[in-house]
Amino acid sequence: MTTSRPIRIGVQLQPQQADYAQFRDAVARAEDLGVDVIFNWDHFFPLYGDRDGKHFESWTQLAAIAEQTSRVQFGALVNCNSYRNPDLQADMARTIDHISAGENGVGRFIFGTGSGWFERDYDEYGYEFGTAGSRLDALARDLPRIRSRWERLNPQPTRHIPILIGGGGEKKTLRIVAEHADIWHSFSDPETLTRKLGILREHGEAVGRDVSEIELSTELGDQDRAYADQLHALGTTLFTFGIGGPDYDLEKVPAWIAWRDELNG
Repeated sequence: MTTSRPIRIGVQLQPQQADYAQFRDAVARAEDLGVDVIFNWDHFFPLYGDRDGKHFESWTQLAAIAEQTSRVQFGALVNCNSYRNPDLQADMARTIDHISAGENGVGRFIFGTGSGWFERDYDEYGYEFGTAGSRLDALARDLPRIRSRWERLNPQPTRHIPILIGGGGEKKTLRIVAEHADIWHSFSDPETLTRKLGILREHGEAVGRDVSEIELSTELGDQDRAYADQLHALGTTLFTFGIGGPDYDLEKVPAWIAWRDELNG
């Protein structure tokens, strides 16, 4: 999959093991360094470290990011579809989109979503966990409802809110991506990405979608430039890496910004 899209750098600032002031400071530093996208995640308890450590809710943080920032796009990597009614999700997304709109009146919110997987969240907050299949079926059912609600809200979103779908399941997830995603996020290495892109194209043919319209997003983790170059050659243009609290060490960000700028010209 070839693309003329510019490379973008995103950081996932994990909303765990930190005070809110530390998270807010990390958002400010990331925007000042020049990242393109700031993500959090949608969980209720930490995923790493002290399992009962400090943690904050995703959507209220996103509204604060909308107000705090002026340039970056932002969203959850990813929202859990199970935790909120789909029409409510649409309304929250629309509201945050408007909060983030600057003088040009165009919002910056990315609706990143997925089917959910962290069983503790479900158990402690009283949601039915179901199965991986039932949760994916719910996501497939709810995304058209979300898009329909956006069309009926007053006011409507400031623009087409991009939908990012996370996950790599080849039978169900990639079909949902083919139908609904503007951005597909995965943790694929180059070999895996090559295979999954072939499957994504097959789903696109089945649903009548040109999947080259979909931006590819991939987690870099601790990989190096050579690895990123391979992913870019396959069409990846949004590169993300997670950064945890409480310190939110952004030391590696400037080198990736320089790489982005070099390749974007």
